[in-house]
Amino acid sequence: MHTVITSEELRERVDEWRRAGEHVALVPTMGNLHRGHLGLIDLAREHAEKIVVSIFVNPTQFVHGEDFDTYPRTLDRDTRLLKRAEVDLLFTPEIETMYPFGADNATSVTVPILSDEFCGLHRPGHFNGVTTLVSRLFGLVQPDTAVFGQKDFQQQLIIRRMTTDLGLPIKIVTGETVREKDGLALSSRNQYLSDDERKKAPVLFQTLQKIGSELQSGEQNFEELENNADATLREAGFELDYVAIRRAEDLSEPDRDCDELVVFAAATLGKARLIDNIIVSV
Repeated sequence: MHTVITSEELRERVDEWRRAGEHVALVPTMGNLHRGHLGLIDLAREHAEKIVVSIFVNPTQFVHGEDFDTYPRTLDRDTRLLKRAEVDLLFTPEIETMYPFGADNATSVTVPILSDEFCGLHRPGHFNGVTTLVSRLFGLVQPDTAVFGQKDFQQQLIIRRMTTDLGLPIKIVTGETVREKDGLALSSRNQYLSDDERKKAPVLFQTLQKIGSELQSGEQNFEELENNADATLREAGFELDYVAIRRAEDLSEPDRDCDELVVFAAATLGKARLIDNIIVSV
């Protein structure tokens, strides 16, 4: 595995692959890798001969008061994991590479409406930081395919919209959420949970599953399902941002003729903000 820091090194290596007729897949990450990330790498390998993983803790997607300074940075461990996963190239850019004129003065890429709801409402500016960074990565790597996780359902939907809207010739692939045995979705922020909070955390997924089961049984009072879930999570000790049932294709309000729904939620437990979702065919 090659590790590169500069855009020039990155472009040189990718151009070499292009001349050999090989396809390139990108897996963007902020590091502190876990099995979920490794699953995305396995998925990327189904779509391209060469795999690029980026590790960059992006300051523009952290809102005021969040954990940018304390976000776990484990580059040595991550590098060992990626070597074992037979990744072809690790891109670990400095902030000057991603934001040549400074993060505060960067050209911004915004996806309207989709970025303003749910996590966007509770973390204002977060998705603008994501799309600005991802568009920059797309420009530097110029991948044929980019792979994102379903756990960040709203994020991958926004990136799909951005890619289509900008006419980028990149296939966006979404990998299934990887979970612990008790159902908790893997996340780098799970390590913020205390032992007691960790025992409670699976209630988030269990609550979404209960909604999914009721939807598949024919229940169509979406507001009541959301309110019941809200009460369940608050009673369990979660500080809830939202729990919602929406159309999976665009997060719009569902109706009785909808074929595929996403049930998703965001809640804080102690110092950890947890997000999760399930897709329900009805």
